[in-house]
Amino acid sequence: METKCHNTPQDRRPPSSCGRAAEEQNHQLIEATERGDVEKVQQLLERGADVNFQWKGGWTPLHNAVQHCREDIVHILLHHGADPCMRKHNGATPFILAGIVGDVNLLQLFLSKGSEVNEYDSNGFTAFMEAAAYGRVDALRFLHEKGADVNLRRKTKEDQKKLGKGGATALIDAAEKGHQNVLTILLDEMGADVNARDNMGRNALIHVLQSCRDGKVKAVTAETITRLLLDRGADVKVRGEGKKTPLILAVEAKELGLVQMLLEQKHIEINDTDSEGNTALLFAVKLGLMEIVCLLHHHGASLDCGDLVMIAKRDYNYPLVQFLLREGAREDFHPPAEDWEPQSSRWRVALKHLHGMYRPMIGKLKIFIVEEYKIADTSEGGVYLGLYNGQEAAVKRFCKDSKQAQNELSCLALSRGSNCLVTFYETESLKDCLYVCLALCERTLQEHFDMHRGEKAAEKEEGEKEEDEFAQNALLSIFKALQELHQNGYTHQDLHPQNILIDSKNAVRLADFDKSIKWTGDPQKIKTDLQALGRLVLYVVEKGGIPFGELEDQRDENVVQRSPDEESRDLIYRLFCLGQNLQRSLSNLLGHPFFWSWESRYRTLRNVGNESDIKKRKTNSDILQILQPRPPKHSTSFAEWTTKIDKSVMSKMNMHYRKTRNFYRNTVGDLLKFIRNLGEHINEEKNKDMKLKIGDPAWYFQKTFPDLVVYVYTKLQDTEYNKHFPKTQDPHNPQCHGGGNVKQARGPEC
Repeated sequence: METKCHNTPQDRRPPSSCGRAAEEQNHQLIEATERGDVEKVQQLLERGADVNFQWKGGWTPLHNAVQHCREDIVHILLHHGADPCMRKHNGATPFILAGIVGDVNLLQLFLSKGSEVNEYDSNGFTAFMEAAAYGRVDALRFLHEKGADVNLRRKTKEDQKKLGKGGATALIDAAEKGHQNVLTILLDEMGADVNARDNMGRNALIHVLQSCRDGKVKAVTAETITRLLLDRGADVKVRGEGKKTPLILAVEAKELGLVQMLLEQKHIEINDTDSEGNTALLFAVKLGLMEIVCLLHHHGASLDCGDLVMIAKRDYNYPLVQFLLREGAREDFHPPAEDWEPQSSRWRVALKHLHGMYRPMIGKLKIFIVEEYKIADTSEGGVYLGLYNGQEAAVKRFCKDSKQAQNELSCLALSRGSNCLVTFYETESLKDCLYVCLALCERTLQEHFDMHRGEKAAEKEEGEKEEDEFAQNALLSIFKALQELHQNGYTHQDLHPQNILIDSKNAVRLADFDKSIKWTGDPQKIKTDLQALGRLVLYVVEKGGIPFGELEDQRDENVVQRSPDEESRDLIYRLFCLGQNLQRSLSNLLGHPFFWSWESRYRTLRNVGNESDIKKRKTNSDILQILQPRPPKHSTSFAEWTTKIDKSVMSKMNMHYRKTRNFYRNTVGDLLKFIRNLGEHINEEKNKDMKLKIGDPAWYFQKTFPDLVVYVYTKLQDTEYNKHFPKTQDPHNPQCHGGGNVKQARGPEC
C-alpha cells in the first residue's frame, strides 16, 4: 500500500518571498545538510530558508540528512516543518532512503510521522527491498517486525511492465547482489518465497547465476547462495533472458562447481535449450570448457545438439575434438527436426524448411541458394532467406570485389545505432561470394499498399476522412533514415517504394544502399534524394494509388498540385524548393505540421491563441503583425471565418462579449482566440449543445480551415512563437517523445 502522503515536486510552489537571497539560502541549506554542519543548518532555518526546498532530482535537506544518517539534523529539519513524506523525482521518500542506509532509528521516526511500511517509489522499491539489496540486516528485521510484506513484488508503470521490468521481490534483490546472510534471514526467519518470479519469469536462482556469469558476484558466493536456494526448493526449470536455463547460465559462468551442483538436482533437464536452440553442452563446447563438457556428457548430455566437432576444430581445440569423436560426436552433423516457429508470418514455411535441413555453414550463416528461398532479384546475386547465428535474415549476395557491395556496407555500418535503417547483422564470405546478412522484413512499402488496395476507396465512400497515422509514421521514419545518411555524408540515390521495408512489428526501414555514394558537395546529389522523397510523400499519402513510376515522370509542380491536403502539399513544396544548407534541409522539416496529429495541430492553434497579445487584440503587437495576411495570391479558407462557423455556436461564443460589443472579427488573431476559448469551454455541461454541433474540435477545425495550420506554421516557424509547436518523436521509440505533443498516445506503428 502506498503512503498517504502524496507530495510531489510538481505539487509544491516556491515561497512567494523567494528572491536571489532566499534562493541562495536554500542552496546553502542543501550544502550544509550534505556537510553535516548542524550550526549552519540551524542558522539558515532561523533566517527563513525553505526547509522543503528541492534541488536536482528532487532532493530536499531532509533527504540529504537521511542519506548521511544525521539523526540530529533530521530532528532539526522536522522541528522546522520539513515534510517527512516528501518524494524525490523518482518517488523515493525519506523513509525509503532510511531503508537504503539501514538506520533503524530513522525508520522508526518516519513511521511515527506518517510513513507506511510498504510505501514504494516510482520504480516500486520499498524500504524493505532496499534494505535487502544493500544488505542492511538490522533494518530488514525491524521492517519485518513492523509488518513489511516479505513477498511484495515490485510494482512498476504499465509501459515498463510490458517490457518485463519490475516484479522482483526482496529475496531476488538480495540474490542478485550476493547477500548470503540476508537470503538466509529472508528464507529461514521470514518465510520468503524461494520461487517468487519477476515480470520476466526469473527467480532468485536465475538472478544469482546471471550475476555470477556477468562478474557481479564472486563464484564462491554464487555457489553458497545457489546451494542455499536449491536446498530450499528453488525451481531448476525456470528460465532467464533468452530462455536460458540455470544450467546454461552456470556453463556461461564457466564454473564447474555450479554445473556439478545443478546436475545433482532431481528435476534437471540436461538437454533443455535456450530460445536459439543451444544446449548447455553446446555452450560448453563453444567456450572450450573441457572439464564441463566431460561432466555434462558423463551425466547424459546429448552430443547430437550441434556441429560440436566443427566448432572445436574451428577453435583449434584438438583435445576437445578427440574427446568428442571418441565419444561418438558426428562430423557430418544433421540437426534433428524440432518444433521451431519463425517470427515471420510471410516467410514461415520456407524458414521452417531451411531450419530443419542440414546445410554446410558459411561462418554463422545457413543458406540455400535455390529459388524456393529467394526473396528478390538484384542486379548481382539476389536476396535470399537465411539464418544468421540462429536469427531469421535476408541475405544479399555480391561478388567479393563488387563496388555495389562496398557502397552497401559503407551505409549499413551506420545502421547499427539506427531505428530507421534496416538492421545489419554481419557479412560472411565463401570463395568469390560475399553474403550481407540483414534483419528479415515482411514486405516492401509497395507490397504493403498492394495488400491494402481498396481501403482508400472505402474511405471515400464513408465520407469522413480518418487521420492517416500510417502515412505520418512511415514518412517520419523515411525522413529520419535519409537525414541520418545525409548527416553522415552519404546520399541514397535510389529512393523507391521497393527499397523501403516493413518488418514484422510494422516498423518502416530504409534499405538497399548499393547505389549510395559518398557526398562530395555536389548539390544535385542531395536534390535527387529530396525530389524522390517528395514523390514518396504523395505516393504514401495516396496509399500507393498513384504508381511511383508515374510520379517520377511528372514535373515537380504537377506533383505538388496533386497533393490531397494542405500539409502534404506544403511539405512536398518545401522538399522541391531547397534552401542553401542541403544537408540539413531534412532536419528543418521533421517538425513540419504534416507529422503532427490532428490533436497536436489543434493544440498548437489553441496555444498560439492563448498568447496575451492575441487575447487582448493588441493590433500593433509583433505576433498579430506577423499573422496579418498580406495580399494573397489565392484566397484562404479562413478569410471570412466567422461566416463558416456554425451560426448557433458563433452566436453563443459572441455572447461573452455582449456587454463590451467587442465581438469576434474576421482576423487570423481572432480566429485563434476563438479556437482557444472554445477549447477551454466546449466540454462544460452548459455547452453540450455546442459540443453536439462541433463534435471533435480537432477534426472540426481541420475540416473547416484546412490551410490554417500550415499558414500559422509558415508565419511563426522562424520566430520566438515557434515554442508552441510540438516536438517530433522517434516513431520506433514512443518513450522518447520530445515534449510528448506529437502523435500522443500512439505506439510505433509505421
